[in-house]
Amino acid sequence: MSYDLMAFEISKAPKDKKEFMEWYDKQLEWEEEQDYDDISVSSEKLQAFYEEIIKTFPPMVGEGTPTGEELENNPELEDYLADYCIGCDVIYIAFSWSKENEAYNLMKELCEKYQVGFFDVSGDGEVFYWYQKEN
Repeated sequence: MSYDLMAFEISKAPKDKKEFMEWYDKQLEWEEEQDYDDISVSSEKLQAFYEEIIKTFPPMVGEGTPTGEELENNPELEDYLADYCIGCDVIYIAFSWSKENEAYNLMKELCEKYQVGFFDVSGDGEVFYWYQKEN
C-alpha cells in the first residue's frame, strides 16, 4: 500500500467537491492515449512541478530513475522513490508511507508554487486550489 497524492491542472478540474470526485474517478480510468510516464503530455505548470518534485522523490521507473549504483551508494534513496502516473491534467504519485509527512508538505508547497491543484488522496480528501496572485 502507498501514500497517494495528486497534483492537477486547476483550469481543468471542477470546483464543486462532488463534481471534482467524479472528474477524479474519470482521470483514474487512465484512458488517454499516451505513456503514463511521459511528462511532455502535461501542462507547463505540471511539467515544472514534476521537474522539481523528482529532485526529492525520483521516479521508480522511466527517465530520471536512479541507477543501481546510485541506490547502492545512497541506501536511503530507495525510501524516496515514488511511482508517478502522468496524465494530461493530473500527476498521481504513490509515495512510501514512511515519507508521508515529507511528501505531503513538499507536494503542498510545490503545488502552490506552480499554481496547480493538490488533492490529498490518502489523507482526508482535501482539495486545494491556488490562483495567480494579482499585483
